[in-house]
Parts: sequence; C-alpha cells; structure tokens
Amino acid sequence: MSRSLTIAALVSILLSGAIFGFFYAWVCSTMWGLDAADPRVAIAAMQAMNASVRNAIFAPAFFGTGPFLLITALLFWRTGAARAALYFGAGGGLYLIAGAGLTMAINVPMNEALAIVEVPQDVEQARAIWAAYSPDWQVWNQIRTVASGATLLLAALGFAAGQKALGNRVI
Repeated sequence: MSRSLTIAALVSILLSGAIFGFFYAWVCSTMWGLDAADPRVAIAAMQAMNASVRNAIFAPAFFGTGPFLLITALLFWRTGAARAALYFGAGGGLYLIAGAGLTMAINVPMNEALAIVEVPQDVEQARAIWAAYSPDWQVWNQIRTVASGATLLLAALGFAAGQKALGNRVI
C-alpha cells in the first residue's frame, strides 16, 4: 500500500475514533453526571458545553470524518481495492447520515432551544425543563454514538482490506 493511501486510511480511522469517543463520552459520563446534578446546574452546564463545542479542535472530527472517509474510499477504489473502498465508503455514508446529519437535524436544534432558556431559580421548574430535554437528547445521542462506532469499525475493516489487497506494508 502506498504511503499516501496508508496515511489517508489512518487519518480516516483517527477521525472516526475521535468522533466516536466524543459521542461515547456523552453517553457514559457527561449526561449521567448532568442528570444527577441540580437541574439548574445541568441546564447551565449544558448551555455552556454546547456553546463551547463550536471550535477548531472539534471541527475536524465532526465535519471532516465523513468527507475524509469518502475521499479514502475513492483512493482505494482507484487502486482496485474494491472491498476497502466499500468499507470506507459505507463508513463515510453512515457517518454523514446518522452521525453528522442526525446531529444537525435533531441534537443541534434541541441544543439551540435549550440555549435560549433562562435558567429558572425554581428547582421544580428547572427539573421540568431538564426532564423535557435530557431523555430525548440522550436517545438521539446514543443512535449517533452507535453509528459512529460502526463507522470506526468500517474504517478499521477498510484498512485491513486495503492491507490485504495492496500489501501488508503499513508505512
């Protein structure tokens, strides 16, 4: 396998792993912690996290994963490694639809609606707001987490298929 093709495959795996890890952390710690907190704190913390996530460190993983996987698929297809191209292409398509697409269609609008909420002083009112937000947000996050995990698996399978088709030299 050529050095540039190997690098493209490894970057695809790295980006897939980064976004899977990001979504996974929300599943297994962040949201559980917020659910256990005072709902006024949970609302304010979620508002702050949602506002801070739009940054140059997060952007490559969120916006770059799908396109980079598709570019890698095209590169493998051009070398005749059809199975590797299929895995990378499937991963790219899956992420664009069920990772980034779902995020933009569902999670972001939910986050934007929460962003304009003034955190109430009354704990029961805050509890009602959080209860209307958190469970649904978590369901959609779990779906995009599973999709992103599958994307990572497909990228790894693509790399293995490329190694088999084009030779086992990693770099």
